[in-house]
Amino acid sequence: MKASQKTILLVLLTVIDCIVGGVIIRDAVVKKPKSESNPIPLADMGQAIPVGEDLVEATQEEEKEPEVVAEPVEEPVKEVVYDGMTLEELAAKLNRSLKGTIAGKGELIASYSLEKGVDPYIATAIMLHETGCTWNCSNLVKKCNNVGGQKGKGCGSYRSFSTLEAGIKGFIDNLSKNYFSKGLDTPKEINTKYATDKTWYKKVDSYVKKIKNK
Repeated sequence: MKASQKTILLVLLTVIDCIVGGVIIRDAVVKKPKSESNPIPLADMGQAIPVGEDLVEATQEEEKEPEVVAEPVEEPVKEVVYDGMTLEELAAKLNRSLKGTIAGKGELIASYSLEKGVDPYIATAIMLHETGCTWNCSNLVKKCNNVGGQKGKGCGSYRSFSTLEAGIKGFIDNLSKNYFSKGLDTPKEINTKYATDKTWYKKVDSYVKKIKNK
């Protein structure tokens, strides 16, 4: 073989070798795909990542409990029992006229009178007239707990009660049963059966006016 032919052959072999080698090398190169397990940065999602103090503030805002709005407290409705007053107000008014032994018994007189259908002003006025407790209560009150001058036994010709409370209730029971339940519900009408003094009712009326004005 001539030298020129050998040269051409070597060149061809070299070219073929380069081509084949390049293909092998190309196929051997592996491009590493992007791992699906890698998390996508929050910044890529358009969300800011809090750092330092911002992170603490963000956490505190998340943990903050919702504000509780207190409901307004409704005041209890006052019950009017007599003459535009509550029982407490009525008792206080009566107490301003009660002195001596019967002082402070306004609530008992008010509540029991209303329970028995008796006018508490009239009941108190009769008590004041019969006992003299606007100044110094009589011995009938002090010794026998008789606040209405009721006739009976136990204290001479007058009725006696074991306690002052029993005496007050007994007096109001008498007014309820023998007077108010029978339509005798004014001092003048009560006078016809309660006292022999025909001017008795005028004195009781005077006490009623004083009680109302205190």
